Amino acid sequence: MKTISIGRDFSPDPAGRTIELDGDDSGEAFRERVLVPALKELGPGEVLEIVLDDEVISYGSSFLSEGFGGVVREGHMSSEELLDKVSFSYSRNNKDDFSFFERKIVEYIKAARKRE
Repeated sequence: MKTISIGRDFSPDPAGRTIELDGDDSGEAFRERVLVPALKELGPGEVLEIVLDDEVISYGSSFLSEGFGGVVREGHMSSEELLDKVSFSYSRNNKDDFSFFERKIVEYIKAARKRE
């Protein structure tokens, strides 16, 4: 299983939606520079584990929506495909806090629709 730690592999302070407005720690930057390339490297049946709590204190909705829902909106894959390809983890110490972010990510993925 391939693993991405958002805090270690991307930024300990992920924030914002777009690179143009919010910079290199934005959801768009995470999606295009880290998440989508990692998803493309997966073989059949492989799952990408995403560690939510290494180095990161919190996530904003703009980052999560753009970073994860944007995969679907930008046509990289369907909601169903993405949900089948990712799993989430966090330490027991952060379970309550970070399970909330996992639920929000799943919600954003399910709500996303491909842009026509």
